Amino acid sequence: MRRLVAWLALWLLAWPAAWADEGQECIPRIVSAQVARSADGARPVEGWEPVTLPDMWERRWPGYSGTAWYRIDWVRAGAECSARAAELGLGIDGIGSAGEVFINDDLLWRDASLAEPLSRSWNVPRWWLLPASSLREGTNTVWVRVVGVAALSSGLVGTLRLGDAADVARAQEQAQWRQRTVYFVNAVLAGMAAVLFLLVWGLRRQERAYGWFALMSLCWLAYLSTYLADTPWPFTDSLDRARASLVALVGYVLCACLFTFRFGEQRLPWAERALWLLAALGAAAAWWAPQGAESAWFATIWRGALGVFLLNGLQFQWHAWRPGRGVAQRLLALCWLVLVVVALFTLGLVPDVWHVARNWAALSGIATIVLVMLLLSGQLAQQMRSAERFQRELEARVAEARTELAQAVAREHAQALDNAKLQERMQIAHDLHDGLGGSLVRGMALLEQAGGQLPGERVLSLLKTLRDDLRQVIDHGSSAGATVPATPLQWLAPLRHRVTRLLDEMGVASEWRIAAQWRGTVEEGGCPSALQCLLLTRLVEEALSNVIKHSQARRVCVECTLPQPGVFAVRVEDDGRGFDVAAVQRAGMSVGMRSMAARAERMGAMFRVDSGASGTVVTVTLHMPPGQPAA
Repeated sequence: MRRLVAWLALWLLAWPAAWADEGQECIPRIVSAQVARSADGARPVEGWEPVTLPDMWERRWPGYSGTAWYRIDWVRAGAECSARAAELGLGIDGIGSAGEVFINDDLLWRDASLAEPLSRSWNVPRWWLLPASSLREGTNTVWVRVVGVAALSSGLVGTLRLGDAADVARAQEQAQWRQRTVYFVNAVLAGMAAVLFLLVWGLRRQERAYGWFALMSLCWLAYLSTYLADTPWPFTDSLDRARASLVALVGYVLCACLFTFRFGEQRLPWAERALWLLAALGAAAAWWAPQGAESAWFATIWRGALGVFLLNGLQFQWHAWRPGRGVAQRLLALCWLVLVVVALFTLGLVPDVWHVARNWAALSGIATIVLVMLLLSGQLAQQMRSAERFQRELEARVAEARTELAQAVAREHAQALDNAKLQERMQIAHDLHDGLGGSLVRGMALLEQAGGQLPGERVLSLLKTLRDDLRQVIDHGSSAGATVPATPLQWLAPLRHRVTRLLDEMGVASEWRIAAQWRGTVEEGGCPSALQCLLLTRLVEEALSNVIKHSQARRVCVECTLPQPGVFAVRVEDDGRGFDVAAVQRAGMSVGMRSMAARAERMGAMFRVDSGASGTVVTVTLHMPPGQPAA
């Protein structure tokens, strides 16, 4: 019994190891890998050379363009393994540039174009299920035909996997992520950044860092198309496609350097001129590289572009970490530092033990675009906050200015009211002087000339005249909107009636020459307004009062004429003793003279006084508004 238990324990311990060894024996094992050139594209019979995969022609056959065949022989165990490992898979991470794959003599896959323009499969991972009907007992062969160009990465450039279909599928998914998805995400972000910051730069032209970052993203997007495009379109062959990609890389490095200068607020005109010159030389060399030497020229330009980018990142470290620099500049310096490390591994200046260049180049591109987008977006947000803060301050200042303006307007309004009141008082004073004062002067002159007591009827007449003048002063405001008399005769009739009687009593002869109409015809102009009629009345009344009070005249003539269409002239002339007009003007004029001049100015008329030993002439010339109808 003990012996049986011991044997059972040994069998249980040995069974998993045996099963594992048996499973390992069922995994396909590659026996050999060989390569041979083919002049006519057919599978060669001789010339096979052993090769280690992955393989690139530039190391084996420098300058070779054409077709080569790869032969991978592999075996698996007997029938039991064949039954247990029924599904086998084959995966290839890349074929440069195009090709086709056979399992034994059966075609598994073929590129769309095996002649120029060649399909681009160098960065496209693929895998296939190996059909059981095509597999043989013992040794099987995978044939891979590759068509490549000497200046490009030609050959079986990707890893070849042969084994369980599930394992191959998982490995190819990882390769798909590393070789396609990461670059696709990179391209999408670059396109978004280019569109976004081109729009921002279009709205804010002074922010040139945004414009250079947008161009940098566009160039990066163009360069990434090298990894994503499966055809040379829009170019006619693979070589032109490679030239365009290299020019895009040169443009990317140039824009990255200029963006760095603008973002870091660096003033390096000599460096910018050198960069433009190097970029022009690099683009020209990439496009017009001598035939047959393209590979060496492309490699030199590629390394030169990365070297310039490396120097730019290093100089920005020195600039950004000095005292007084902002957080944004130091974050960009950290971003460039990551890319500097990747560039060092890519250029081979540092041993690439962890495969940094292969696995992190695309990821660092994504990180760079995202970080720079965040930096620029933060800067833009800060500027927007500054603009909003400025707008709030401006609104506060505008509100303050509006308040001050309202207060100033209120003060101006109060001053205007005070001035209006003062003007009104002055106007009332002038009306009292010209109207009521004139009547008082005439009454006093009549009393002086009477030499005795006047009859009661005469005194009552004088008082009524004073009352009418006072009413006229009181009704001045409403008189401005009154009806215009139909003719000059109707306008001057009341004043003529009052003054003529007084002049007759004083022994002063009066003559009245009054036009029959305000105008000769309808087309000759209008007539005065109601306010102008009132002001003319006051002016004539004051002129006649001065004749009665000062002139000692024996004759007076009042003449109202139309010297020309649209012009109404009033002339008051006496034969009195006259006065010195210039002396009165120098003395500041009398109240009556000032009143007449003010009234003439108010109604827009020309006022003139001429006086001498033979008498005095007062002339008022009024331009009447055209087309104004009379009552």
